[in-house]
Amino acid sequence: MGRPNESPRKLQKQMAIASAACTVFGREGYARASVDALAAAADVSTRTLYNHFPGGKAQLFQTVVTWTSSEVRDAQLARLHAVLHPERPPRPDELERDLISLARAFNGLMADYANHFALVRHIHAEADHVPPEVLRAWHEAGPEPVGRALTEAMARLEDAGLLDLHGDASLAAGHFTALISHRIVQATHYGVLPLPEPETDRLLRAGVGAFLRAYAAHP
Repeated sequence: MGRPNESPRKLQKQMAIASAACTVFGREGYARASVDALAAAADVSTRTLYNHFPGGKAQLFQTVVTWTSSEVRDAQLARLHAVLHPERPPRPDELERDLISLARAFNGLMADYANHFALVRHIHAEADHVPPEVLRAWHEAGPEPVGRALTEAMARLEDAGLLDLHGDASLAAGHFTALISHRIVQATHYGVLPLPEPETDRLLRAGVGAFLRAYAAHP
């Protein structure tokens, strides 16, 4: 959030500004959110906002996106390792069950981190207005490390004889993510309009089933 030598009081103020900004950006998006609105939400003057974030709106948005992406990344990695433990692969008859559990865990993050996914929704909608360095920071903070970890998990499942990734673990990981999330993300608008639980479960099971039809190892 800030430099290591900054005072705890200053860091606390920066966190308060960023927290308020997260709500504003999630509601208004990047292009429509004004510096005046961001300052008002944090109950500070625009001068104070610029004192803490000299780069203005772009720097504040990057701070918020990086911060929330890091939180979601840590939650995703924790759920991934809890379901697919690096040293304890599932038995063959447990693989589908565990992949469904992972799909549920990943999709549940949209409700647990609603403000972050509101930001992601706006990033996708306004990609041509969001500064390129912000897009890079978002990918580096969240999607890229999670993608690498999921790729490694898929490779371990292949090593255990459970999957056949056809020589491309990264592509298989991407297919898994798309199959378990795309329909739900589109239907719910990143969790804004949740689906009934039975429909969510149906879509998750169907996604995992399609993934296994493509990648399950055959004796």
